Amino acid sequence: MSNIQLVGLGAMNMDYIYKVERILGDGETIERSPEYEDSELEFLGKFPGGSAANTIYGLARLGIKTGFIGAIGDDADGKVLVKDFQTIGVAAGQIKVKANAKTGLATCLIDKLNSRKISVSPGSANSLLAMKDIDLDYLNRTEVLHVSSFVDDKQFKVLLELIGRLESSVKISFSPGSLYVSKGLPTLTPLLARTHLLFINQSEMRQLTGGDFDSGARRCLDLGCHIVVVTLGGGESYKNRMATSYIRTADGEYVVEPGDKSIISAADTIGAGDAFATGFLYGYLNGKGLEECGHLGDIVARFSISRVGARTGLPTLNQLSQRYRELYHREL
Repeated sequence: MSNIQLVGLGAMNMDYIYKVERILGDGETIERSPEYEDSELEFLGKFPGGSAANTIYGLARLGIKTGFIGAIGDDADGKVLVKDFQTIGVAAGQIKVKANAKTGLATCLIDKLNSRKISVSPGSANSLLAMKDIDLDYLNRTEVLHVSSFVDDKQFKVLLELIGRLESSVKISFSPGSLYVSKGLPTLTPLLARTHLLFINQSEMRQLTGGDFDSGARRCLDLGCHIVVVTLGGGESYKNRMATSYIRTADGEYVVEPGDKSIISAADTIGAGDAFATGFLYGYLNGKGLEECGHLGDIVARFSISRVGARTGLPTLNQLSQRYRELYHREL
């Protein structure tokens, strides 16, 4: 266990993905959205998911030694999620099986414009993860703890207790997503104060801070974050440059321009932010500069959206290295 570089902590879900003509809302919510009749839904399949879980899977695929802390039900979906981790090399010994509980489920809607809506079902095994399920000695031997959201407030309280007991040597990487962003800045402040790397998209940043991505990033730094990484979707004009991500630290800002300017037809964008975090964290763990980390995040995200499902399109290290060489004419 001592050689594990990064551990994930978050919800474990099975994603049920449907295609619809047009999304009537956007973002992540609790419970399945009722706006669509069954006849309007084209079922594309079910795929392993969960934000931090997707990132951990992607890092393991790139050769990083990873582990995961979470909870599943004693059902078929739970077995699939654990096997998916084990097959790629994620240490799954800290995943708890909750008796008489159902594994987490997320209903994911996508449309032809690549809008998406994710509805997470409450009351699953995710909501049973408790502080007693978390091995602090295990966590204190890792370099980075990557955290994402849960539906239930009980798990948010677990996170607050955990960060108070975690060794200061463990860096926290935090991907709040819309579920935690909706809690508001005052509620998230204790977590942000302990966050080393914050991953957030520009709409979440505006909702959280009321500012745009650069002023919002400065606000997060003031609250204690060390590195703020804002993803900008298909690109955003900033200071006469087209950026796909924006990185800010106390020492300055990095505007990450796309290395690949070609337009690809996205199969779906579910998990694109998780994939970006995968590439960025891979670079960070290997001592790359922050702008280079941003480029790696962008490459992995583009791989991800080429296939349906958050993990299906994630690259191997050989694929990532080849694409990086093609774009930047140097070795990864």
